[in-house]
Amino acid sequence: MQLPRVGIFGASGYAGIELTRLLATHPTAKLAFVASERHVGTSVAELTGVEGPTGALRYVSYGAAREAARTCAAVLLATPADVSLVLAAELVSAGLRVIDLSGAFRIADAAAFTAAYGHAAPPAALQGAAVYGLTELHREAIRGAQLVANPGCYPTAATLPLVPLLRAGLVTTDSIVVDAVSGASGAGRRATEDYSLVAMHDNVRAYKLLTHQHGPEIAQSLALATAGLPVDLTFVPKLLPIPRGILATITTRLRAKSDAVELTRVLRAAYEGEPFVRVLDRPEDVDLHRVIGTNLCAIAVACEPRAGGRVVLVSAIDNLVKGAAGQALQNLNLLLDLEETSGLTALRRFHP
Repeated sequence: MQLPRVGIFGASGYAGIELTRLLATHPTAKLAFVASERHVGTSVAELTGVEGPTGALRYVSYGAAREAARTCAAVLLATPADVSLVLAAELVSAGLRVIDLSGAFRIADAAAFTAAYGHAAPPAALQGAAVYGLTELHREAIRGAQLVANPGCYPTAATLPLVPLLRAGLVTTDSIVVDAVSGASGAGRRATEDYSLVAMHDNVRAYKLLTHQHGPEIAQSLALATAGLPVDLTFVPKLLPIPRGILATITTRLRAKSDAVELTRVLRAAYEGEPFVRVLDRPEDVDLHRVIGTNLCAIAVACEPRAGGRVVLVSAIDNLVKGAAGQALQNLNLLLDLEETSGLTALRRFHP
């Protein structure tokens, strides 16, 4: 049986390399091309260390990739938002199914998108066709989509813990605070002073306060869980001097008297049978060592057992896997009618 062919634009960035590694061992899909304007002619093995048939592939230009894409069942875009806006329009018009890992199609409101990304929003028809690809929450819509907007890493870490509690009406929507720390790979492969060894070593800093593009994306996802009720969100991203991983601490308040046992029960009921979500007993058990190298999201909750009591959720993901390439592969499997966990079950923690 001929395996479905897929291709990657932007295959030499961190997310693109992670996608390449995952697809190199995918049992039921074939990586047909990898595109990178910076590395045309270089082999995948030389740049990434991946061996076998995938390692023998050589990076091609975007022009050549556009032609190669015509033979593919689906294409993944690990490109900046402005590049994805152009490529997705072309590829969707050609009848291809597309998963975009940038923020180009995540924010439905045009004004909010322009404020977040600094350029014009996608055409309304194309934006309207995009399905937000947070797999556990939008699985059935993703199956039939032609264009999937793969979620951001911070929004994945923030939305998965909160949505079940919001849907159940257990927590308030005002004054939600998402305080999240991320490894440096979340910023992409940037050769700037802020991301140099000297700037980052033994250092932690907040950045893009009240202006980060993932803020409106998180708020939009949470509003969907509350039937459109406004969500008062404060998002505080911080950069850690580590390569990868996100640990999010999310605070809100109880609507009525409850306790951590009940909130944990609701979370476990919401994610029962989900292959990549783990609801743990204690927030202290949620850490990066549990998830780095995997497609898992670990979640736990604590609260003050009284009406109006504080709720603290903690979640952890690998920003390059569940926060990017791994979730994209989940969505690709759904688009191609493959087993959702294909290519993701053999992943293991990097620690110890």
